[in-house]
Amino acid sequence: MKHLLKLLDLSTEEIIDILNLADQLKYELKHGIPHPHLKGKTLGMIFQKSSTRTRVSFETGMYQLGGYPLFLSSNDLQIGRGEPVQDTARVLSRYLNGIMIRTFEQSEVETLAEYGSIPIINGLTDFCHPCQVLADLMTIREFKGSFDGLKLCFIGDGNNMANSLIVGGLKVGMAVSIACPKDYQPPKEILDFAAKYDNFEITDSPAQAAKDADVLYTDVWASMGQEGEAEKRKKAFAGYQINDDIMALAKADAMVLHCLPAHREEEITAKVFEEHANEIFEEAENRLHAQKAVMVKLMA
Repeated sequence: MKHLLKLLDLSTEEIIDILNLADQLKYELKHGIPHPHLKGKTLGMIFQKSSTRTRVSFETGMYQLGGYPLFLSSNDLQIGRGEPVQDTARVLSRYLNGIMIRTFEQSEVETLAEYGSIPIINGLTDFCHPCQVLADLMTIREFKGSFDGLKLCFIGDGNNMANSLIVGGLKVGMAVSIACPKDYQPPKEILDFAAKYDNFEITDSPAQAAKDADVLYTDVWASMGQEGEAEKRKKAFAGYQINDDIMALAKADAMVLHCLPAHREEEITAKVFEEHANEIFEEAENRLHAQKAVMVKLMA
């Protein structure tokens, strides 16, 4: 593992290895055990999309690992004024020990990795969100004990979250069921990957997807950059909500996850959100621990 560009690149063993290290680092932090694995190292964090959890968790995580996080807004970099990504990659590789980038195009992340000589971490693109899903998997295993026999259900847009949940969920052995409108399905590359698995289902019926689910997951209907489609999407996704009716179809002890920010009474009711807030905010915290594990694996 040289980079974290997308979960499609990782083996099951590599994913489990990251989760095991994340559990260890979380335990050490809670018990006041220092772990300065990245002492003297510097992580450059390029943000072309704004963020709460990604910025704070990476910055705090790098500090806890003994390293130095460097916030690089695209407004402050020449990349925001037309410098080719490949040139930025070659320059930053001479200054930094790793780069985390949160951007739009997956090709930008891949180009950074191709031309740079240091580890690249995908902090989010329109195609996938591997860091979030590593935290999600960590949380599921924390609450359920293992992935064996579990069914993960995602209801909503076939977006970057759905893409990474499908890949991550199937690779660790869960059954994965996705409910999204026909015009908002995940891309062919993801569906082709999922087609190799017997325990994958895609439907336009949230009720069908939620049946006997152990984990229910949703995301906003309009992601960053899609604000102009918000009203159109509200109509398309009417009925694609995690609510009491959907919860009644899932297992009695089903957990609910959301990558946040959440739009209450759209993709999830306030009632269900608050009933499962403990799981959702543990999931948010686990971004810190999972990303620290990724940084240690790539940069130590």
